[in-house]
Formats: sequence, structure tokens, C-alpha cells
Amino acid sequence: MRISSNQLNSESLKIISLVPSQSELLWDLGIREELIGITKFCIHPDEMFRSVTRIGGTKNLNIDLIRELKPDLIIANEEENEKSQIEILQKEFNVHVTEIYTLDDSYKMIESIGKMVGKKARALELIAEIQTAFFSLSKPLRPKKVLYLIWNDPFMAAGKNTIIDDLLMHAGFENCLHMGRYPVLSLKEIEALEPELIFLSSEPFPFSEKHFELFKSLAKAKPMIVDGEMFSWYGSRVKSAPAYFKTLREAIEQPQYR
Repeated sequence: MRISSNQLNSESLKIISLVPSQSELLWDLGIREELIGITKFCIHPDEMFRSVTRIGGTKNLNIDLIRELKPDLIIANEEENEKSQIEILQKEFNVHVTEIYTLDDSYKMIESIGKMVGKKARALELIAEIQTAFFSLSKPLRPKKVLYLIWNDPFMAAGKNTIIDDLLMHAGFENCLHMGRYPVLSLKEIEALEPELIFLSSEPFPFSEKHFELFKSLAKAKPMIVDGEMFSWYGSRVKSAPAYFKTLREAIEQPQYR
């Protein structure tokens, strides 16, 4: 069953969110009692994680539990959720599927979800706060070339047409990868890209400093752990990204990264 978002009664909605960054957004917009289901990866804020029913993982949803909860609205994402499961849910529920590739897409998503759940004014305030935060972030004269890895064994990187690529640009870095969205790379291919820095994301693969050893043969590329949430959570958390990017760039100016 599909209904138009214009038909939704925002005052009595029962909502399930299938995406961590959008769950956090709903909570920050003031959606509390209405939020009846989240995934096991929706860990922010902790109060939400501890109090709202979990309906599986982003790519392994408990469809039967979702049916039991009888939501009026399910909020999903075309990249983070499995297409086959979303198609099953779309036959029975109103499912709003977002597509996020840029920071501008994030702004549009925040506004559309805010309007859908009766929180448009707060959503517009949040967008203005995010835009102000990014406006205050200065850009370096020469952006450092970065390779952003999201997975190990095999190495998988964030390429073009991804929110990570767009936020790298906004943060003042140059993504040295110009092919595909999430290509798998060999160490030899990484070396050929000539990155100055290799960002090892804290998610979805939990990179740590022990993985620096994997890149010891790359004399010119310096590995560095970065907060994956700041580069890929495109809801209300993105408001904190500019301050993080500023701190990250200051850290990169230290001797070991020159």
C-alpha cells in the first residue's frame, strides 16, 4: 500500500527509520513517541538506541517485526538498504526512499522529511545552521590528495558521486579517485593514484592504527584514521562535520603528515 506524503497525518504518525543518520535526524527534529522502529546501527543518540524497538540491520531487516509494528511511514535510503527488501515493504506500507550523493541532497532530504513529519520549521532552522557552519570553514590554498578507504580485504574506496566525495571537497581535500563509486583496489593501484594521505574510515569497516602496517610499502602516502560518521552521516550530524574537518586539517599540519 502506498499513500502520498500529503495524506499523512503528522500528528499521529508511527514511523520506522531504516537508516542511522536519518533516525538521528528524526530524533533531533523532535520525533520521539512517533518513532517506533530503528535499526541496530542507529546508535545515536543513545537515548533513542536504548528506547526504540530495533528491527534488524540496514541490509537485513526483520520484515515480520515491521509488519507487527504497523508503521504509517517507513524512511529508507536507496544505497543503505537492500532494494529487494524495500520493494517488499513498498507493497504494504508508505515508504519514503532518499537518495543522497551531495551535501545539497542532504539539505533537500532534511527539508522533505521535516515537512513530512510536521517539523518543517525546525528542519529549515537546522539547514541554516549547517550552511552557516560550512560557510565558516576556510579552504586550503592547495588541497591534499586523499584516498578514502571504507573497507579492508579487499580495499574498497569512496569514489565520485558519493556523499563522502562531496564532503571531502567541502572539507578542503581532493579525492584522488576518479573512477566508480566504490571501487575495489589493489595496493599497486592505490600506489598509482599517488595519494598524499590515506583516510581509513572508522566505519563501515572498523579501521584502527594496527592497519597502518598494510601501507608501509607506500613511502609517500600517510595513513590516518578518520571519523566515518563525519564523512557519511548526512542527517543532523553533518552540522558537526565542519568543526571536525577543521580539527582534522590542523592535525594533518603536524610534522608526521607533511
